[in-house]
Amino acid sequence: MNGKMKTAVFTDIKQVEIKECEKPSPSGNKVLIKVDAAAICTWEQRVYTGVNKVVFPFIGGHEIAGHIEAMGDEVNQDEWSVGDQVVVGVTLPCRNCYYCKTGNEQSCEHFDHSAHLPGLPYRGMGGFSEYLLVSPDCMFKYSNAAPEEACIIEPVSCVVHSVETARVSLGDTVLVIGCGIMGLLHTAICTKRGAKVIVSDVNEERLEMAKTLGAKAVINPAAEDLKQKVEELTGGIKAQVVFDTTPIPSVVEDTFQCVSNAGKIVLYSSIHPAEPVLFDPNWVHGKSVQIMGTANSNDRDFMRAAQMVSGGVIDLKPFISGVYPAENIKDALESAIKGDKFRNIITF
Repeated sequence: MNGKMKTAVFTDIKQVEIKECEKPSPSGNKVLIKVDAAAICTWEQRVYTGVNKVVFPFIGGHEIAGHIEAMGDEVNQDEWSVGDQVVVGVTLPCRNCYYCKTGNEQSCEHFDHSAHLPGLPYRGMGGFSEYLLVSPDCMFKYSNAAPEEACIIEPVSCVVHSVETARVSLGDTVLVIGCGIMGLLHTAICTKRGAKVIVSDVNEERLEMAKTLGAKAVINPAAEDLKQKVEELTGGIKAQVVFDTTPIPSVVEDTFQCVSNAGKIVLYSSIHPAEPVLFDPNWVHGKSVQIMGTANSNDRDFMRAAQMVSGGVIDLKPFISGVYPAENIKDALESAIKGDKFRNIITF
């Protein structure tokens, strides 16, 4: 299979170019995916602005929806067909280490955002390319959604992993701090899991959106005392689970004030800048508080996220802030880094 393809390449800080390179051909157990849409995550925004350090040139893009264009002769054709709509994920784990072999691909010992994936001219996750070579174990079928929606299945999978890490149960009170896309997805999924969700953010418009996704109460900490309001809403018990979806170090301390005895704190977001946070270990010990971290997702999370979106359980249309052809990726990135968008989508 001959031909060329377009790839959006970060060449330096705040520099991105559309380059032409060889279109890969699938053989063996590889599949050629035509990328239909890829979302710009905060991670790529930080590459663009220089916060995330990478070696240039670098190809970003890890929230990917496409369809199968061709398959190698060893691909299981009982499971896969040309034309199948798929999301691509879990491409960076090694699938060989202890963590991968125990079903924790999200915590792979060798997880590398700058891996050099087959068929690409440069290092990186590769979704900002017209085509990708993918192993079948990194593809998940979807239906009943446009590619611009389906590429957001990857964030859904990460939130599925987060919510299940916390084991949110029927009747729990859950506090979600932050109303970015990840906070709002936590709100929607925890609600569907049978929890009473309280959401905190300083953006009134996004608090209103949280209500439409099932939040039973919202708090603006710029106008109300967060701890006091959570106590009032829970009869003094506070929240069984607190999700911090913000990158702000000082907000971590707020979680300590709002979690119940025997409760769980989940640090979902990476913290920027990464600063130490003080806490009282005797309080953690005496109140049986669990502090957890979660990042990324695994095959099981991805499969269930794709099923939820395909089945209409989660509607991702409200999270599409803008759609841009690949040639306008710089405009999409400049728009995204303003901080008022959910997801800008690149199409090929």
